[in-house]
Amino acid sequence: MSQSAAQQIREAIESADEVFMETSRKGDAAGLAALYTEEGQLMPPNAGFQTGGQAIQAFWQAVVDAGIKEARLEIREVEVHGDTAIEVGEYTLHGEGGTELDAGKYIVIWKRKDGRWKLHRDIFNSSLPAPG
Repeated sequence: MSQSAAQQIREAIESADEVFMETSRKGDAAGLAALYTEEGQLMPPNAGFQTGGQAIQAFWQAVVDAGIKEARLEIREVEVHGDTAIEVGEYTLHGEGGTELDAGKYIVIWKRKDGRWKLHRDIFNSSLPAPG
């Protein structure tokens, strides 16, 4: 793959991350779930696999209900393999008034479906010390 094609894919992933962040600011759990493939899996800390749209939507709804008002993502790297891309980055979760509630790292495996990049596998964990 040419460097230019890889850069275009990275830019598409950056745009998809912007949509994810905007959707999180709206508190739209259904909209977040729609960003995943039909067979998408979310692997949050301290929980099992959240597989498929209903489970992913329920997870994000619980996050919204817990007071998370915004997720910010910062890409560290994107590695491209045809219609699959691997994103490594850092996140911060913010509550009311922009208060930082969590910060950590993530890996997303993206799949290009019908010309659009969608989250396929999404795993993240906190970089904050464990309580206690």
